[in-house]
Amino acid sequence: MMTSPQSWINNPLAVIEEIFATSHSNPNSGWEAKAVDFFKEHLKENSAHTWVPSLNDVPLHYLKPNSLVKFRCFIQDMFDPEFYMGEYETLDSSTKAKVLHCGKYRDVTEYGVDLNSRNIVTAERQTFYCVPIPGESPWVKDCYASLSQVKVTPSTSYTPTRQKRSYEEDVDMNTSQKELFPGQIPTEQHGSGDFKRQETEVPSSQTPCVSQLDLNFPLQGEKGPSCLVKVYEDWDSFKLNETVEVYGILSVSPALSALADKSAASSSLLDPTECIESIEEQKVHSPPASLVPRLHMLYAKKLSSNNPLLPSAALEDDTSRAETLSSSLSEMAVIKAELHTYLTQVLLGDALAAEYLILHIISSVYTRRDVLPLGKFTLNLSGCPPSSSYTEHVYRIIQQLVPSSYYLPMSLQNMNQMRMVPKKDYVGNRLLSGVLQLAKNTVLFLDETKLEQGQLDTTGVRNVTALGNVISWQKVEYDFNYHQMEFPCNINVLITSEGRSLLPSDCHIHLQSQVNPAQVEEYLSSIHLPLNAASQLNKFRIYLTVAQLLDYSISDDVVKSLENDFVEMRRDDPQSMSAEDFHRMLVVARLLSLSLGQTSLSRDSWLRVKHIESLRRSRMEQHTRVNGNEQ
Repeated sequence: MMTSPQSWINNPLAVIEEIFATSHSNPNSGWEAKAVDFFKEHLKENSAHTWVPSLNDVPLHYLKPNSLVKFRCFIQDMFDPEFYMGEYETLDSSTKAKVLHCGKYRDVTEYGVDLNSRNIVTAERQTFYCVPIPGESPWVKDCYASLSQVKVTPSTSYTPTRQKRSYEEDVDMNTSQKELFPGQIPTEQHGSGDFKRQETEVPSSQTPCVSQLDLNFPLQGEKGPSCLVKVYEDWDSFKLNETVEVYGILSVSPALSALADKSAASSSLLDPTECIESIEEQKVHSPPASLVPRLHMLYAKKLSSNNPLLPSAALEDDTSRAETLSSSLSEMAVIKAELHTYLTQVLLGDALAAEYLILHIISSVYTRRDVLPLGKFTLNLSGCPPSSSYTEHVYRIIQQLVPSSYYLPMSLQNMNQMRMVPKKDYVGNRLLSGVLQLAKNTVLFLDETKLEQGQLDTTGVRNVTALGNVISWQKVEYDFNYHQMEFPCNINVLITSEGRSLLPSDCHIHLQSQVNPAQVEEYLSSIHLPLNAASQLNKFRIYLTVAQLLDYSISDDVVKSLENDFVEMRRDDPQSMSAEDFHRMLVVARLLSLSLGQTSLSRDSWLRVKHIESLRRSRMEQHTRVNGNEQ
């Protein structure tokens, strides 16, 4: 068995073939589980996972075909299951001996498949369409790349010694040498394990292809690879919109495009569903492998957090997660004070608004009771200077702190033209992504200061309604043409506005600037972190993620005390404390406790909540008296 990282990373199929050859004869051997366990165990040894190339960091043309790679991604769509040859036989032309092979983790098989063999086993696998995590912050990408020990050099399967050809010419040259049978790979790859490509970059003749191919990213301007992930086990355990890190075998064989272009019976034998697919559906489900590679999943880790500063292995199970998070509790109050000072500067000297902004960033839906998502805390920060780039500056600060975010100017054009809600395309049989197809705990920054006078059309009204549903119910109603289908979400919505937002919110605070409006730009340029800015930012990033992941509980005695408090507040002034106000105070109490590293509510924290809520309500009442149109 190959044990050096270079061997099982560079040639994982050889490991799988060896396990298959030694175990398949015993029906109870469980060779599939042994193969997966082999890679799981070896990836845990001596940080071996850092030696596995990542599709997020390494250009596709630098990666060796059929090698082990990883992909940090977002499940954007799920296609119909497909059939493949789980086991097949080849016939040695010289010895006439038959050899049984494993068909798992590959798209095409060795040359010489005996299609008449009784030992062919048809199996089923699922295909996920995965894209990079929407809105992933640049610091996250840089941090993951810095943790990798992979040396980026051109793959030995790409030798720039010959004149460049287009992708189509390359396929024609290799497929014209022989007839391609279902599941067969070109002889070059069969003989050497490497399909000899000659360019180290995508040919210029392919550029139109790239622009025409819709990679279906939820957010405009996103970059990075999309990937068809082939899943062999427990695919029902994965859900749409989940973030995962997939470890699998890379498949970029040009034979895939050759087979996709054929409508002959030999092509349909590889995937019986192809014979009933439309041309549009084939384009979606079988794009060129050089642009949308296939990744055959060995296993995948679901990402409870996409913060690379926290060890992912420590967050995989509840025990390790609790130990990792508890080790950070002692420093959280100190770090919060430092972050609060920094955000107070960012919010033009408003310490109260900075407190609520921290609570907003660490908020998360922790459970759902009937239709009510508990834990959400949408914040409307009004009073933002409309005549400067202030809101964009605030967004850039938040982007530096959180793993994923998206800035959405609520201009009339955006509201009337953007596709917010994912829509089912029945012609191509895929889910067309929308802006609101986001990963868990993404900060959605809605800039309402960009909203100008004008008329919302039908699309605009629909988009505003969709945003309201996310804020109020943390759900998005995907458009399936003939019906709507609800998908739960967990998106942190922050609304910046000049006056009160036209959208609902869980908490509204009006910014009290301590800076002269004419000097805002100059003031913003003067804000800076200490000399050790990178270290300080990393402390803030870890702090915010840990606070978001902590568990929280309230003892029965505290619950009874809170109920008594509510009764007393109602008795003193029934108009000042509604059930909705009290619910908001409970949410603020939970978030305030977590922000201090406390996993339960203390009396001091509750008194602090009452104090800041009193300050906020007093400020809003004063602002309403001055501005009669404010509610």
